[in-house]
Amino acid sequence: MDAVNITSPFEAEAVEKLKVGTRVLISGVVYTARDAAHKRLVQAINNGEELPFNIEGQTLYYMGPSPARPGQIIGSAGPTTSSRMDIYTPPLLTVGLRAMIGKGSRSEEVKEAIKKHRAVYFVTIGGAGALLSKAIKKAKVIAYPELATEAIMQLELERFPAIVANDIYGGDLFIQGRAAYRKGGV
Repeated sequence: MDAVNITSPFEAEAVEKLKVGTRVLISGVVYTARDAAHKRLVQAINNGEELPFNIEGQTLYYMGPSPARPGQIIGSAGPTTSSRMDIYTPPLLTVGLRAMIGKGSRSEEVKEAIKKHRAVYFVTIGGAGALLSKAIKKAKVIAYPELATEAIMQLELERFPAIVANDIYGGDLFIQGRAAYRKGGV
């Protein structure tokens, strides 16, 4: 199956076409956030404060880049383990987050919140940060610069490769993959 080109940010209707196992090439604006940034975002929500960017329809990439070498836009830019963000994800989905990119499976609470809020979770290739960085055309820190590599960055992507791991229909790539393996289908 060929990859589907999608653009971030996107509307809830766009995720209706995305089902578990669909390969995608993501272009457009995506924001980075890891543990410390997630904690601050949720604290801001809980305190009724404005977030540092409009989260409605946006995508968060769970990534902490390595420093860029001279002439580069960004250093290695691979995904980090998504389950570390699980405690913060439902409140972010409640206020309009539409998609997440990371690696590894998600908790049942996050999968239910993905269905409820019509969002999607993508996985990308861990260990391939240098290759993934080639799809990043622009990068700038927009919030929490004191967090260094955990600061929130705004990225402009062009054909960033990922796979739908959790969809609005309750599909789970990790569960389906293990089941196919047990049946000898992988």
